[in-house]
Amino acid sequence: MALWRGSAYAGFLALAVGCVFLLEPELPASALRSLWSSLRLGPAPSLPGPASPEGRLAAAWDALIVRPARRWRRVAVGVNTCVDVVLSGVKLLQALGLSPGDGKDHAILHSRNDLEEAFVHFMGKGAAAERFFSDKAAFQDIAQIASELPGAQHYVGGNAALIGQKFAAHSDLKVLLCGPVGPKLHELLDDNVFVPPESLQEVDEFHLILEYQAGEEWGQLKAPHANRFIFSHDLSNGAMNMLEVFASSLEEFQPDLVVLSGLHMMEGQSKELQKKRLLEVVTSISDIPTGVPVHIELASMTNRELMNNIVHQQVFPAVTSLGLNEQELLFLSQSASGPHSSLSSWSGVPDVGMVSDILFWILKEHGRSQSRASDLTRIHFHTLVYHILATVDGHWANQLAAVAAGARVAGTQACATETIDASRVSLQAPREFTTSHSEAGSRIVLNPNEPVAEWHREGISFHFTPVLVCKDPVRTVGLGDAISAEGLFYSEVHPHK
Repeated sequence: MALWRGSAYAGFLALAVGCVFLLEPELPASALRSLWSSLRLGPAPSLPGPASPEGRLAAAWDALIVRPARRWRRVAVGVNTCVDVVLSGVKLLQALGLSPGDGKDHAILHSRNDLEEAFVHFMGKGAAAERFFSDKAAFQDIAQIASELPGAQHYVGGNAALIGQKFAAHSDLKVLLCGPVGPKLHELLDDNVFVPPESLQEVDEFHLILEYQAGEEWGQLKAPHANRFIFSHDLSNGAMNMLEVFASSLEEFQPDLVVLSGLHMMEGQSKELQKKRLLEVVTSISDIPTGVPVHIELASMTNRELMNNIVHQQVFPAVTSLGLNEQELLFLSQSASGPHSSLSSWSGVPDVGMVSDILFWILKEHGRSQSRASDLTRIHFHTLVYHILATVDGHWANQLAAVAAGARVAGTQACATETIDASRVSLQAPREFTTSHSEAGSRIVLNPNEPVAEWHREGISFHFTPVLVCKDPVRTVGLGDAISAEGLFYSEVHPHK
């Protein structure tokens, strides 16, 4: 009987503590733990909110993220833009009167039948793929049917448009966007984005994103994983057609920051055209007034020669800042025989020390130094669970706030929330790591209360912060673009020396 009474009392007191927490959610977690311990009810339960590592980290970010002393006023962004049409792949192919047959990959799609075979091939594997559709008229018919299907969603697409859109969220910035902009994209863009008349065209560049869910069936076909199949007939972005419009618009707009993206879109072009356009990119950048930083945003690539040309054909020395993810970083190192280039791919979370070595090599080999006439002084690296900002000393300020702001926006945008919701994100970054593998690096232990770790190596500073990864992401397209834009927004460049 006494045992039963003791259990009842313990249960009642536990319920009382729970009621206190519900009625007074702002009560400090330490006070609740103290109350629990004083009642001798065993170890305190894990409490959500500010007491969690995620909550403490988010609060620490908010305290660290401050605007720089010198702020950008006018930002020019170009040159790849499009409209992403996201819809069910199976529903589109059914609307086109197609039925599932044998899957077969096609490097280039020439017909509806090729589309059906390639979609079946990749849906059966649950693998992502992107293909070019060669027949303009046939593609436009498919795009119109896709756009009008119930459930089809239209989004701003293309790195330049997504970066411009992110900058435009800050009302004190004037944003110029150059790229192929049709009626639908113009309607989707923020009112704060100015598009020069020469960038406007009668028809949008549509990229059709055919989604399928894990376990989704179509005839005998069953997808093992959720993924997407993307295709387009995008000649304008493929040839960077708006480069000259972008270059000519800069003189009148007079930006104090220039952001360029879309080089990866040239992969489908001939080697001769790629080299010619890269030289024209360098010429356009060199015409930008000294002291105006130029950030280049890389994106997914498979052509090693194109990447090697970007590194060596004066593109890197001409730009001030670089944004990339783990796939692009390793591919860059492989293409230019950099550190850890024998690694075929990352195994799980990219090793912080290896990433740090490659970033160091890029800035040491291709960045600004006393003996090299290069403008490259900053790299913003992002992967799912952490970010690193590497800068040549003496050129940038406020990078602690910048790396934190980039990581914060990764959590809020993926979860579609205004601020970090600690219950919807998780801290997945390595809790401790070594800062280098090619030399004796230091050992760093992650502390959620001080979420930005900093280290230095031969005149280069590194700022590391974990990402609070959204557990159930709403939309991940354009996350890298938002990260780079936010990191730049909070960055301050020192006057050109």
